Amino acid sequence: MPRTLDAGLHLTLSQKLSRFSDRLRQPEWRKYGMVTLAGKVLGVAAVLFLAHAVSDLCFTKVFAADSPVKAADIVNPVNTAWTLIAAFLVFGMQVGFTMLEAGFCRSRETVNVLMECVVDTCLCGLLFYAIGFAFMFSHGNGFIGYHWFFLKDAPATYEGTGVAFLAFWIFQFAFADTCSTITSGAMIGRTGFVGDLLYSVAVSGFIYPIIGHWAWGPDGFLATMGSAGFFLPGLGQSFHDFAGSTVVHTIGGVIALAGSLVLGPRLGRKFKRDGGGPMLPHDLTIAASGGLLLWFGWYGFNPGSTLSAMDFEGIGRVSANTTLAACAAGLTAMFVAYFMSKKWDMSFTVNGFLAGLVAITCPCYWVSPTGAILLGGIAGIIVVYGVELLEWLRIDDPIGAVPVHGICGIWGTLSLGLFAVGKYGATGPIAPDNSAPLKGLFYGGGLTLLKAQFIGSAIITCSTFAVAMLVMWLVNLTGTLRVSKEGELYGLDLHEHGISAYPEYVITALGTPTGSHGLKD
Repeated sequence: MPRTLDAGLHLTLSQKLSRFSDRLRQPEWRKYGMVTLAGKVLGVAAVLFLAHAVSDLCFTKVFAADSPVKAADIVNPVNTAWTLIAAFLVFGMQVGFTMLEAGFCRSRETVNVLMECVVDTCLCGLLFYAIGFAFMFSHGNGFIGYHWFFLKDAPATYEGTGVAFLAFWIFQFAFADTCSTITSGAMIGRTGFVGDLLYSVAVSGFIYPIIGHWAWGPDGFLATMGSAGFFLPGLGQSFHDFAGSTVVHTIGGVIALAGSLVLGPRLGRKFKRDGGGPMLPHDLTIAASGGLLLWFGWYGFNPGSTLSAMDFEGIGRVSANTTLAACAAGLTAMFVAYFMSKKWDMSFTVNGFLAGLVAITCPCYWVSPTGAILLGGIAGIIVVYGVELLEWLRIDDPIGAVPVHGICGIWGTLSLGLFAVGKYGATGPIAPDNSAPLKGLFYGGGLTLLKAQFIGSAIITCSTFAVAMLVMWLVNLTGTLRVSKEGELYGLDLHEHGISAYPEYVITALGTPTGSHGLKD
């Protein structure tokens, strides 16, 4: 059976091959075969062409158009976002300053404090846009920058940071505003509003940015100090101030000192040497809340000064150091004040942790957590004795701006020369550069860094004080720096602004601010 089928199949195939051979000998069949073969070849070619065209149109060109992704395409936006977040935190410190000053002042001058803080911010913004940023951060010479006025002809990013130029401007504006607000803290209760506007123009537009250029400008003489061909080349070390213990806080504190000296004490202020004591704050709840808001804002102030989210280890270290210094300073200030008065003093505790924050602002990038605790703890001690020193010198500083920002700013700047661990160099947009780490005296670095810090701090402190005294003296000549005796006794809120911050006080005679009786007239 199978053999019969195979034979039949074999015959069929043989017949087909014989028939195909016969037809190939015929011209008509040869022509038909060629046409059929050509049609099939063309059909296959058409299908292949269509498949290639669809693939090229819908898929291939998309991938071919993509250029290689550069690191800067990712890093610069991330660093810019980080800088803006930090700037917003620093700007939030204005709420803290406003609450701190309002709480430490007397109730009858609360509105005046609020107005000064708000208007100083608005004024600083316009001045820093017009001239301040140009003086401070543009190229010029060792003393002053002279490009980018009104932010004209500015590049897309600032220098080598890769951060968007205007984001960097926002960050630095928040710093400038902080310096201006520090100044007003020591002068509350007797400063005329017009006088405040006049000296604020000088601080935000000229003193802070020009002197700040020396340390933070791209070609400032303290920033380039110790290099060949620059200031003090034999020193071999430049001045360092990571986030502004000197540039922001010492400058602000020293200007506050000058203002306090020219103004004199508030009427009725009787110092301890004369059998009196400080005038009591009217709302410690507001003051303490303001202090804690400042602490929170400091997490933008210090870590944000890296300008780099890529330096994640540096950000973490700076944040931890900032926290530990504040904690140590708050406790040491509290205990030192207790030993002096046998009372657990809230004012000293708040100013204590603020002093620690000010002190760590300069060295926060280069010290260890242990060093942060030690230098912060010392700042807590310094601030208490600094307040007592001003009291002995009969200098009226209602919120302690001079010891907190001025004296502890100097201490923090010098502490870098003692506590720098010798592991960390400079932050960077991609990663830190630790090729030239800073090493302080306590870590075997000798006195070189301490000398550089002392020289920079001394030059800025003395220059600021001299210029600030001149400015305050000139403003005082206009008769606008201090309100009249009648206006001060009446109360700045009613005299300068026509309203009390606490109108409900009229219900109780004991709580009525001086001058409120005038509302009945």
